[in-house]
Amino acid sequence: MRDIDNSVLNHDLAVQLTPIDHARFMDYLHATALSVIARFNSSGSLADIDRAISILRIVIDGTPNGHHYWSERLNNLAESLMSRFERTEDVADLSETISAQQKVVHMTHDSNVHMPALLVKLGFSFRRRFQCTGDVRDISEAISVRRAAVHLTPEYHPHMPTRLNNLALSFQQRFESTGDIADISEAITGLQKAVLLTPEGHPNLPMLLISVSLAYQARYDSTEDLADVSEAISAQQKAIYLTPQGHPDLPIRLDNLGNSFQARFTYAGNLTDISNSITVRQKAVSLTPKGHSDIPMLLTHLGISFTCRFGRTGDPTDISKAISYHQKVIHLTPEGHAEMHGRLSNLGNAFSRRYEHTADLADISEAISAHQKSVHLIPKGHAKSPGVLNNLGNSLTCRFRRTGDLNDISEAISYLQEAVVLTPEGHVEMSTWLDNLATAFSYRFKHTGDVNDISEAISGYQKAVHLTPEGRANRRTYLGNLGLSFLIRYRHTGDIPDIFAAISTQQTAVDLTPEGHADMPTSLNNLGRSLLRRFESTDDPTDVSKAIAAHKKAVDLTPEGHANMPALLTNLGDSVLHRFKQTGDLTDVHTAISNYRLAASCSSGPPSERLHAAQNWATCSKAFDSSQTLDAYSLAIQLVSQVAGLEQTIQKRHMSLAEISDISTAAAATAFACGRYEMALEWLEQGRCLVWNQLNDLRNPLDDLRAHDPRMANELMRISKALEISGSRTDPPSLGEGKSMVQKISLQQAASTHVKLAQERDQLLTRIRSIPKFNAFLRPPQAANLLQHLPTTGPVIVINVHEDRCDALALLSGNDAPLHIPLENLTYKQADGLRIKLRSYISSLDVRAREVSNRAGMPYSVNRRAGSVMQDVLGELWECVVQPILNSLGFSHPASDLPRVWWCATGPLAFLPIHAAGKYGLHDKMPGLCVSDFMISSYTPTVATLIERVKKDQNTDLKNSKKVLMISQPNTPNLPPIPGTTTEIEVIRERLSKVNIPFLCLEDSAASLTAVMANIDSHSFIHLACHAVQDLSEPLKSGFYLHDGRLELSAILRKQLPHAGFAFLSACQTSTGDEKLSEEAVHLAAGMLAAGYEGVVATMWSIRDQYGPMVAEFFYDDLLTQAGLEEGQTLNSAGAAHALHYATERVRGGLGDLESALLTWVPYVHFGL
Repeated sequence: MRDIDNSVLNHDLAVQLTPIDHARFMDYLHATALSVIARFNSSGSLADIDRAISILRIVIDGTPNGHHYWSERLNNLAESLMSRFERTEDVADLSETISAQQKVVHMTHDSNVHMPALLVKLGFSFRRRFQCTGDVRDISEAISVRRAAVHLTPEYHPHMPTRLNNLALSFQQRFESTGDIADISEAITGLQKAVLLTPEGHPNLPMLLISVSLAYQARYDSTEDLADVSEAISAQQKAIYLTPQGHPDLPIRLDNLGNSFQARFTYAGNLTDISNSITVRQKAVSLTPKGHSDIPMLLTHLGISFTCRFGRTGDPTDISKAISYHQKVIHLTPEGHAEMHGRLSNLGNAFSRRYEHTADLADISEAISAHQKSVHLIPKGHAKSPGVLNNLGNSLTCRFRRTGDLNDISEAISYLQEAVVLTPEGHVEMSTWLDNLATAFSYRFKHTGDVNDISEAISGYQKAVHLTPEGRANRRTYLGNLGLSFLIRYRHTGDIPDIFAAISTQQTAVDLTPEGHADMPTSLNNLGRSLLRRFESTDDPTDVSKAIAAHKKAVDLTPEGHANMPALLTNLGDSVLHRFKQTGDLTDVHTAISNYRLAASCSSGPPSERLHAAQNWATCSKAFDSSQTLDAYSLAIQLVSQVAGLEQTIQKRHMSLAEISDISTAAAATAFACGRYEMALEWLEQGRCLVWNQLNDLRNPLDDLRAHDPRMANELMRISKALEISGSRTDPPSLGEGKSMVQKISLQQAASTHVKLAQERDQLLTRIRSIPKFNAFLRPPQAANLLQHLPTTGPVIVINVHEDRCDALALLSGNDAPLHIPLENLTYKQADGLRIKLRSYISSLDVRAREVSNRAGMPYSVNRRAGSVMQDVLGELWECVVQPILNSLGFSHPASDLPRVWWCATGPLAFLPIHAAGKYGLHDKMPGLCVSDFMISSYTPTVATLIERVKKDQNTDLKNSKKVLMISQPNTPNLPPIPGTTTEIEVIRERLSKVNIPFLCLEDSAASLTAVMANIDSHSFIHLACHAVQDLSEPLKSGFYLHDGRLELSAILRKQLPHAGFAFLSACQTSTGDEKLSEEAVHLAAGMLAAGYEGVVATMWSIRDQYGPMVAEFFYDDLLTQAGLEEGQTLNSAGAAHALHYATERVRGGLGDLESALLTWVPYVHFGL
């Protein structure tokens, strides 16, 4: 009901704003009456129908005799009177009108001069009732009486053309209802005769020609007979020629001509047709007065034509114009307008097309947003529903190709399937919907490997080809896609007939593509890929030569800056490299290297494609042209940060990094081989812990920038805070299940805003870096800068583990260059073997969560058959890693005052306890056989993470903590009891109380999420004695179990913790990490560092509950003793590493070096300063 009320209000407003003498005034008044009638039909209010009749009488009075809407408006009045009669018994209705007209006809002799006119009126009434009821009998009656009127009219009577036109319109309407081609053909025949009978210069001739063109267009839409659309164009051109300048119908006639040109272009692909469409539509817009109601429609059609031409030429100017026109249309369209859904869909299509050219995520985000709104607004059952669903599905498929997010492709398939189901058999767009659905299945198959998906894809493409007649432009696209799906299945199954089918269909697609068509490079590229695959199977040199030729032509035909260029150049490089492997011709390998370099260096295209090219460039140049290898890796390292850019959530960034996490170690290995140790350090810093580094950059102090330009600093702070919030969003597991379109629109809006924020930040950083003193602002640190702020208490040891070689760098305060230490006795295979060995061993002991031991007083129950795995692992780490480093640093004997050391390991070593490396289990414990004899060990995810804390320590006194927050969860609901946490907290409480250090203890139910979050930012120290969990799929959901739920890392990160000092994580596996992301330090300890804590004590695997209190007691005893605190003084976090060293040595001293004892103290590690 509200929609109807709004309709009445909108029409009233249109009437009020339109001058009485305006040509459309009566149209708007008539529309008002119709909306009031609609409200009456809903509400039954007599006031509405009285008003409608009153308005219609005014409309009829104001409608000139002979006006083509005269009878229609009388019919509407009769209908209104009939409606009122049904309530008031006042005789007046359309059926009475028809009955009366039939009686008049029966009483009138055929020879009566008025008989044809009476038949015309009766036919009009029948036609109007058909329009209201859809009863085909009415339109058939209209045809019957109008045919009689034509029969009674002398051939050259001046009304004959009009009567033929009316008869033709009835035939056309019945065709639109039934789809009977005979009816539209009858309409065309009648209209052609009407045109022939109309003398040149007659004012009705243009209108008749337009009717002819529309009939031809209607038949073309059904049959796709190219001759019909050509006839339509011919008739429209003549009508426009006969239409005087300034005629109010001229813009619409020009627009219709543009539509026909576009239709012929869509079928045949002739560039002249779509250019003509744009020309006449531009003229239509220019001839239409500003503010005219037709402007949105005309701009919409013009935008569609520009989009079509962009698809043919790839000219970015065209698609930018299209987007501009569609955006203007949206701006001009009021909320609630019936055409809003279609206009949003057109805008979304234009953004999607531009994304295909630029690969700009902002474009595809805008496209999805527009399409979602379109789907939300379109009424259920609307004839255009399949189209808007298809468009939304396509845009989601596009984004999936970039992000690999399975939510997108699954949702895309759902929408595309719905579009197919809603489309009637024989519909002209069915082949398009099937092709798009098949494409979505094909992309999902490449991600999941589900054979059902590729089978669905092939079936869909085959149906699309079958439904598309020879000569239609889309047929070549469907053939190319079908060929690609055969290639994809061949790669999965190795079935030789598939690769032959792929080449055959792709060659046909190429042959059908006109020279200069924007699709030609894609068609050639796909053909080249299939030829190369067959070459791999057959070694036929003809295939590889043809593949190279196809790929080269694809590259030559692609404009500079196109998003597909990196992939095309990479494929060309691949094909040339394959020929080299057969022939040994070094010219080919250098050509491949050149193409990989060009692909990686492209200014546009998906970063993942460019990174793939850079990796190929590095690999080939390392083997054949080492002069380029460092350049290749330098670019690869830069591209890693783009692949996992700030426009993505942290969860998606980690997903993106899973397959490329080791690029930095490969690059560093090459730098080590070249003697470029500073470069190796810089690359390891730039390419590792990327997500934590990004978070640190967003929180970077802006004091210097604010002093130079406060406005710029405030803008960067605003964007950075917003990006941090957007990046911390949790991606829903499935957008398609249980969420309304309104919710999906909201989620998409958040994603679009996220992308725009990242782009704003990039643009702002470019402006900042253009200022001379800020040219290095937030750029990755250089080695010289890293070496300036090292801790003075000991070295930082960076260890790179790669299949090519293993090396260490010792960074020492006061040295202007890193000390290179080759680890000649360590291999990647060996290190990975130790990782696997230790992981299997820990798993076999079921050491997964903090829990109470089954055997009082025993650290762990170790299967004797397992041998001494821990001792073996720690011994091998000592011999192959630590001892060579200590020897190079000159540590031959233990010192009385132990220095610090910070381990920064890569690859498999990141999961191994380097801090505990040594020879254990010997009969006589001898000093100098383990790390702890020489150094106090800490870890740091990156060197930059450590030096940021050194700078902070030098410049502030925030290390001095005034409060300690202690959390104990001995009986967490639904988890095993850990009563030792109560003892642990009591031990700490007792020691803090002695020196009057303020603390807050939250235990059991008091340790709620709300309470902890309310107090965490006001306490510099936090001690968590509870269960913890590491979520490998979504690292930000890792966290600590409190009484009423999980305190997730994401919640801690969202807190601003300016006074964060130290965190003791007396829980399990808080520094374990994710083996798929070895270079990202995806664990709670690193997360707490990212949240701002200066130092963290964590565990590499589970700890037994009864030893938690012991470690805590020894730790705080030493920490307080180091500080020499007296009552009222503050606690200092600087001694945490020493305190942990002391605590673990005490535990070791009590338990010994047996395998079970090692499992007790070795997992404790210190991170940070």
